[in-house]
Amino acid sequence: MSLPALLDEVRACTTCVEQLPHGVRPVLQAGVRAGVVIIGQAPGRRVHESGIPWDDPSGVRLREWLGIDDDTFYDPESVALLPMGFCYPGTGSSGDLPPRPECAPLWHDRILTHLRSDALRVVIGTYAQDRYLPDRADTLTATVARWREYLPDVIPLPHPSPRNQRWLRRNPWFEDEVVPALRTRVAEALA
Repeated sequence: MSLPALLDEVRACTTCVEQLPHGVRPVLQAGVRAGVVIIGQAPGRRVHESGIPWDDPSGVRLREWLGIDDDTFYDPESVALLPMGFCYPGTGSSGDLPPRPECAPLWHDRILTHLRSDALRVVIGTYAQDRYLPDRADTLTATVARWREYLPDVIPLPHPSPRNQRWLRRNPWFEDEVVPALRTRVAEALA
């Protein structure tokens, strides 16, 4: 099956319809030449409404961290965007619910086989890191602090949510060390 046909199949998926209070709307992007693959959590309410990945303040911050403009970010032949859950899971008591556990096992491997094996993987948040970094440290902070160990193929990141301001203040090394290295690796991967 071609990647476009597979993406059509993903976008028609209704596996979790009974568990999604706002309905299904898989949001992702991928192209066979993408030099960067961003594996995040799940779309938020705003992304669910627009259908555009990372179309929120978290996406603005992520693009700043990556050092790329909107045109590059939204070009599927440059950047693939694969959340752990493709649909908005709804809201819980302390923010959005976790991504649905069905998506990644059902779709990720099938999609990734169509993408470049040498693409840089940017792995955002604990859900993605649990799946893609099996040897990761016990905490997100410790995993991100070990970012050099995953180079040159992977860079683990915290979620760029505005809710993470406190984490960023407590960990100034992230923006001092990781973000410049991330920008360099992204530029290399897109060259």
